[in-house]
Amino acid sequence: MEQILTALRVQLDELDALLAPLDDTGWALPSACEGWAIADVVLHLAQTNELAAASAHGDLERVAKGWGRPEGTTVDDMAAAAVDRDRHLGPTEVLERWRRSADAMTSALADRQPGDRVPWVVGDMAARTLATTRLAETWIHTEDVAAGLGIGLPGTERLWHIARLVHRTIPYAFQRAGERAPSTVHFVLAAPGGAKSEWTFGDDDAPTVITGLALDLCRVAGQRAPADATALVGTGPDAAKVLTLIRTFA
Repeated sequence: MEQILTALRVQLDELDALLAPLDDTGWALPSACEGWAIADVVLHLAQTNELAAASAHGDLERVAKGWGRPEGTTVDDMAAAAVDRDRHLGPTEVLERWRRSADAMTSALADRQPGDRVPWVVGDMAARTLATTRLAETWIHTEDVAAGLGIGLPGTERLWHIARLVHRTIPYAFQRAGERAPSTVHFVLAAPGGAKSEWTFGDDDAPTVITGLALDLCRVAGQRAPADATALVGTGPDAAKVLTLIRTFA
């Protein structure tokens, strides 16, 4: 648990370093998250951090009631409505709220054991898994902010946790799409940073194998790039579906 929380804190620090120097013009720049300015992305992260802190404290149901979820709406609809509701907040308020939420989230998660079951929008999960989903969301939205600022960010060792999450949630991704999940899938991923090392997940003899850059896999799972626009290669009976359906969010 401490390893994933350390990675999460470092990821939060990376985003903070991008946000701290921004003036009002910078906060209003469009991010790589379609339809959202940088301020909207950070507001969304603050709101979902608050939900994660409430989850770790066993208080998610009460806090989530403030979001509302009319019948027939998706999680994405709910998130967009929450941002619309609080869009009146100025950049300073958004930044302060995000920082408070990040501290509250990491503190609350640090009080849980890795295997503790905590509620989330898709049902109960292990506290370690919730922490990893928060890392994944913070990372992809850090990329969204950086893109809006015209800054390229290199991949880091933190992506190992996200790639592991992608692999472990393949059954959920298939279930969500109404598809039968493959029995086993093997990932062979080139680690970021130019290191000549590989990260592997899953059984070596799995019939479906995905190879390529860990950074590409995480971007595809975060729906920031289609697989065919990357160097990822899939072989085996379920490769095409895996590359289409993998995800790191609800």
